[in-house]
Amino acid sequence: MLSKDIKKVQTTRAWTGLVVVLIGDVGVALAAILIAWHLNDATQAVAILTSAFTAITAITTAFFGIRAASNTAQHAVEATAGGKQLEGDDGPKKAAT
Repeated sequence: MLSKDIKKVQTTRAWTGLVVVLIGDVGVALAAILIAWHLNDATQAVAILTSAFTAITAITTAFFGIRAASNTAQHAVEATAGGKQLEGDDGPKKAAT
């Protein structure tokens, strides 16, 4: 039953993180669009929109990269803590006699 609770917490954390990233991305995009809309110079507008696109890409990539590394580390800890041994394709090695 404890593993169900842990899985539920992990699912909630993943969805919450995704929602926060999406809200941040939308906020950056809206701010950049509104600022670019009010500028008279097209070069400045392009620079602001390019910077916003870069920020959105960095935020989203960081979230998914950290999430993937966290999942990998969690699975590795679960595999070793559960008494399981990581084995090669041909099973455990025996010592030569």
